[in-house]
Amino acid sequence: MKVDLPKNKQLILFDGVCNLCNSSVNFVIKHDKKNKFLFTPLQSELASQILEEFQIDTKKTDSILLYTPEKVITYKSTAALKIASYLGFPINILSVFLIIPAIIRNWIYDFIAKNRYKWFGKKEVCMIPTPELKSKFLE
Repeated sequence: MKVDLPKNKQLILFDGVCNLCNSSVNFVIKHDKKNKFLFTPLQSELASQILEEFQIDTKKTDSILLYTPEKVITYKSTAALKIASYLGFPINILSVFLIIPAIIRNWIYDFIAKNRYKWFGKKEVCMIPTPELKSKFLE
C-alpha cells in the first residue's frame, strides 16, 4: 500500500489504544476547521509502512507523528506544535513554543508520553471512528 496524501492534507499517526492520544485526536478533529488532517493509528498497516520507510522504532519513539504529502515526518513535540499551528486562534499560538530547542520540549513530551497510560489509561483495542468521522481515518 502506497501512502498518497492529497496536497492539502497531513496525516497524524497516533497510539490508537492510548486514552490521551484518542482525546487529542478528538480535540484536533473538533478544531480542524480547514479539514487539514487525516488520521491513522500507529497499530495500522498503513502506519507500519510509514514507520518502516522512515526506520522508526515505536518502542523507542513513543510519539505522535505528523506525515506530509512531501513525505516529511515530524514527531514528538514538534509534531504536536505543528498540528496546533493549523488549528486556528487561539490554539495556534502554541506554535510559538517551537522556538524552544527540541531537546527541552521533547524532555517534557517524553515525560508525559512515558506516563500517559498510568495517568490517562489504555484501551484494549483501537478506537473505531463514528460513521460521520470515518472519512478522516485511513484504515
